[in-house]
Amino acid sequence: MRPLTAALFLLLLAPAAARAALDPQAVAKLGAEDSEEKLAGVDELARSADPAAARVLQALAEDNLQVANGRVLLLDGERTLDATTLAEVDPAPEGAEPITINNRIRRHVGTALAALRLSDPDRRARLAAAQELADGASLELAPALKAALDREQDREVKPLLALAYAQATLQSPEPAARLSAVKALRDSGNPRVERLLGGLLADGAETDPDVRREALASLEAVRHRLAMGELVGRVFSGLSLGSILLLAALGLAITYGLMGVINMAHGELLMIGAYATYAMQGVFARHFPRHHDWYVVAAVPVAFLAAGLVGAVLERTVIRFLYGRPLETLLATWGASLVLSQAARSTFGAQNVSVANPSWMSGGVPLVANAVLPWNRIVIVAFSLAVLGLVWLAMNRTRFGLFLRAVTQNRAMAGCVGVPTGRLDTLAFAAGAGIAGLGGVALSQIANVGPDMGQAYIVDSFMVVVLGGVGQLAGAVWAALGLGVLSKFLEGWSGAVIAKIAVLAFIIVFIQKRPQGLFALKGRFAED
Repeated sequence: MRPLTAALFLLLLAPAAARAALDPQAVAKLGAEDSEEKLAGVDELARSADPAAARVLQALAEDNLQVANGRVLLLDGERTLDATTLAEVDPAPEGAEPITINNRIRRHVGTALAALRLSDPDRRARLAAAQELADGASLELAPALKAALDREQDREVKPLLALAYAQATLQSPEPAARLSAVKALRDSGNPRVERLLGGLLADGAETDPDVRREALASLEAVRHRLAMGELVGRVFSGLSLGSILLLAALGLAITYGLMGVINMAHGELLMIGAYATYAMQGVFARHFPRHHDWYVVAAVPVAFLAAGLVGAVLERTVIRFLYGRPLETLLATWGASLVLSQAARSTFGAQNVSVANPSWMSGGVPLVANAVLPWNRIVIVAFSLAVLGLVWLAMNRTRFGLFLRAVTQNRAMAGCVGVPTGRLDTLAFAAGAGIAGLGGVALSQIANVGPDMGQAYIVDSFMVVVLGGVGQLAGAVWAALGLGVLSKFLEGWSGAVIAKIAVLAFIIVFIQKRPQGLFALKGRFAED
């Protein structure tokens, strides 16, 4: 039985040994004195796609290879291995010399290691390798890249491999191969391709007229695709900014548009919602770590109630006594905003605090290579639309909305027919403050949370309400989205400060021509 057991053991080891054995000639080239011969050995090992080759090349990059009498040895801690078979050599041969490499070979080894990682089952490892190779791959790696490109199915890795393969093929001495690579790049939307083709069209870079003609056509196609991607990115950024403005302006549309209260503390109500999100993040991290990703969902009602409660207290204790006196209301709410900011500063500190995105809001949706729609902004846009729908339902399908519209159009008449105008004022102000708190939840996912964060949005929120039309939800929607998109386009051309000045000038001119805003309020109150 013993010989049979030994034979089975050897049979089990045989495949592993076969896998570990590398091409002896390729490994021997690593110990050569000539740099070109070393580079050739690196390329041969890279083309083998053998995991053992990656280990040898990694050892070469870390100066852990030696040569003794033409035999390449790999240092593995205290052990010495044969670099071809990875079998231990004991005792280690005397007089072994370390294999040294220059920076050129070291960069080449790094590229070869990236090519070997293209067969890694881990998608992240393949993506990192493809990104590294897309920055520059040699012609010698073209066969390995072609093989990896043929078997790759991942939507993010495959375009990078196509770019790396085209880059490698463009170094071919054959014009037909270069022409094929240029044609393959025409469908790309990667900014690196624009630079690559631009370099190909430089004086003296490409001599074949057919390749130059095709490169010019491909370059124009790539530039058009990049321009479209940039346009999509700006429009989406504008919609994202508009959704934030919409959440901030919806509450203001109620308190200012419907009640006529100039609430300078509205930005601080936004801040309260953001700090409520920060507090819920801490609660989930301490008590529900396994469900930490859902702290944002839990923060929505908490932020609404916290900001709404502060709004109700503010209306009951200050604003109620100042109705009909807009200047005093403005000064009183400005003072309230200072109190709220200082309270946040005393409670959470003067420094900004960070609110991390949940894992399901991380990453993005790549449309083209230069336009990725982040998930956190997609969720914010969807959240804003959901809040808008709820506000519309509350205003048009509930008793509260009916009473509020009645008070807006004719407060005296509404009071005569039994509408509790005083209690309605408190509820309306609390609802507007609560919606501002929801805006704070959204804002916390794209910006740091601090005591002064609300001040950056108060002016923009008033501009949205004024431009959209006082008391008009539809006007607030169009104004918020329009201002958001317009601001993003102007920022791209002239910078943020000039863009804000231009938007403000546009609103001033627009209000001069149409004082009622985009949508005019109808009713006796408006006509008066």
